[in-house]
Amino acid sequence: MSSPVEDPSSQCADATARLLVAAAFTAIRDRYLVARHQIAAAIIDADRRVHLGLHVDAIVGRAAVCAEAGALSAARLATSAPLVAVAAVRYPKPTETCGARIVPPCGLCRELLLDHAPELRAVIHDGARAGLTPLAGLLPHKYVGTKWAAAPLRA
Repeated sequence: MSSPVEDPSSQCADATARLLVAAAFTAIRDRYLVARHQIAAAIIDADRRVHLGLHVDAIVGRAAVCAEAGALSAARLATSAPLVAVAAVRYPKPTETCGARIVPPCGLCRELLLDHAPELRAVIHDGARAGLTPLAGLLPHKYVGTKWAAAPLRA
């Protein structure tokens, strides 16, 4: 029998990061399915409501949906309040011994999240502790298209 997977929220330096990581961990722990759901994300809005998203894998990789995109969609369905922070947690495969871990948003999610929440911060693990970092600083050369007016990004 395998030992329980530890919640990585204890690695977080502040209360908001801990809250988000714990919420994402609980979501993926409860919904993990090999080759289907590996990551969950949590976004908190300015009213302190947490919105969850689940990674949905697909046989055709391009059709997969990242957990952060799901959380963004859930947040926008529930509120128009500004979005404050995001965290994602990857659950280990049964063959892995690394445990659950905090993961940064992929490049595509960084672009998507910044399109909808230019001031968003992400929980990033620096090797020792995890804390909130401005997402714009992780994507210093964001694509700016012509679909809508771009909001200024601050690092």
